[in-house]
Amino acid sequence: MLIGTLDSSFLVLPLGNDMLLAALAARHPQRVPLYVAASAFGSACGVLLLDLVCRKGGEKGLARLMKPRQIERLKQKIERRAAVMLIAASLAPPPFPFSAAVAGASGFQYPRLRLLGVVTAARTLRFLLVSLIAVHFGTDVLRVLQAPQFYWFMAGFAALCLTASALSVIRWIRIARHR
Repeated sequence: MLIGTLDSSFLVLPLGNDMLLAALAARHPQRVPLYVAASAFGSACGVLLLDLVCRKGGEKGLARLMKPRQIERLKQKIERRAAVMLIAASLAPPPFPFSAAVAGASGFQYPRLRLLGVVTAARTLRFLLVSLIAVHFGTDVLRVLQAPQFYWFMAGFAALCLTASALSVIRWIRIARHR
C-alpha cells in the first residue's frame, strides 16, 4: 500500500509497485485480491496527495511546469475526455506520464470524487491483470525476480528512482517558494 501511494504521488517509482505485486502474487496466488486491493488503495491515496497540491495551484501552477502549448492541448483533452485520458494513464505502464495526467486533471479542477473513482477503478483493473499474469507465469516470474542480475538491475534502478524523486521534490519546493 505504501509503495502504491508513493508510486502515484510525487515520487518516481516506475514499475516498483508492479514488480512487488507480481512477486507477491506469484508466491501467494490465494492472496491476489488482498494485494490488488492494497495496491489500488495505495494508488488512490497517492492520487489524493497529488490532487490536493495540484488543485490548489490550478492552471497557474501548471503554467510554471508546462509550456503554454502543452497546457492548451491538455486542457482541451481534459474538457473533452478527461475520464478516457485518466483511464489510459492508469492502465498504461511506465514511462506513460500517469502523474502528469492526474496533475493536469486536478489543475483544471476535474471533480475530485470522479478523479479518485476513475483512477481507482482503472488501477484496480491494471493491478488485477498484473497479478493474474504473474500467477499464470508463477515460477518463471519468481526465477527472474531471484536472479542476481535482476537484483543488481533493481539496485541501480532504485538509485536512479531515488535521485529522480529527490529532484522532483526539490523542484516542487522551489516552485512553492517562488509563489
